[in-house]
Amino acid sequence: MTVVWINGAFGAGKTTTARELIDLLPNSTLFDPEVIGAALPHLLPPKHLAEVGDLQDLPIWRRLVIDTAAALLNEVGGTLVVPMTLLRQEYRDEIFGGLAARRIPVRHVLLAPAETILRERIADREIPPELPDGEIRIRQWSYDHIEPYRAALASWLTADAHLIDTGPLTPGESAARIVEAVGSGAAPVCEIVQTPEPTAETLAAGVLLFDEQDRVLLVDPTYKPGWEFPGGVVEPGEAPARAGMREVQEETGIRLTDVPRLLVVDWERPLPPGYGGLRLLFDGGRLDSADAEELLLPGPELRGWRFATEEEAAGLLPPVRYERLRWALRARERGAALYLEAGVPVG
Repeated sequence: MTVVWINGAFGAGKTTTARELIDLLPNSTLFDPEVIGAALPHLLPPKHLAEVGDLQDLPIWRRLVIDTAAALLNEVGGTLVVPMTLLRQEYRDEIFGGLAARRIPVRHVLLAPAETILRERIADREIPPELPDGEIRIRQWSYDHIEPYRAALASWLTADAHLIDTGPLTPGESAARIVEAVGSGAAPVCEIVQTPEPTAETLAAGVLLFDEQDRVLLVDPTYKPGWEFPGGVVEPGEAPARAGMREVQEETGIRLTDVPRLLVVDWERPLPPGYGGLRLLFDGGRLDSADAEELLLPGPELRGWRFATEEEAAGLLPPVRYERLRWALRARERGAALYLEAGVPVG
């Protein structure tokens, strides 16, 4: 089972190419995530929908895309062809990472005609007489997303996806190019870390590392949304502190020689689809400037890293992780570990 994700700006020809592609790829099925967007107005309160300008900003949209794609492949097998614009790298990582967690590899293809051709296609788009206002809004939406597309193209899309210039090509010719790229390996499987979703409560260990200004090291993992501390799930039979030390070395390249001191034990309540469990934070100590320079550049696991003040961390971390950090910093100041339940000290 595999996914061929066809990305590109609005007007690049994703949907028409995808329809041609399923005729050329044996045992392939078309899945257009637009159906998820069409269903959300029937599922969510209007006020909730009105708070976002783009449905992709809704966690439920991204989750449903992952779950639906996985369910479809479980039902029909083969290859799933998905035409959908993804311009935010963190959303790409979350969706592709969610599929990787289900052992579903993704081949990422970008249809990239010249911008002048994109604008011509948007301008020439036919407006059904029964829906003139709606179609005009869609056309303006397409124009508005050319700039974000240009920014993504300059920052991460070209390094991630296999590019096909569809300017001079028909949809059938574009589909044939995709078949060739997939078959030859020119469109390789994306290097997204596979982190199987838990099936029960988990024990996870994180390590706080500080710079000479006492700012805390945060990392931006590719396999889940939001910033995090270096760390991960404790393997069976592994000591939690040692697991944290292992994860620090794997993620950042820094080898801790001393076992870090426990700061916080936090019980995370199960909130579907998550199972919760115990989350431990340890004090990995202060890095001098030489140690900080040894930090690895982001690889398949990390999109980025930075040192942040407590105030800055509040704007980067999800609320549950920020509360855990806040109390860990208090525990570090007091020299005594704290026990938390859902981020709140107990006892």
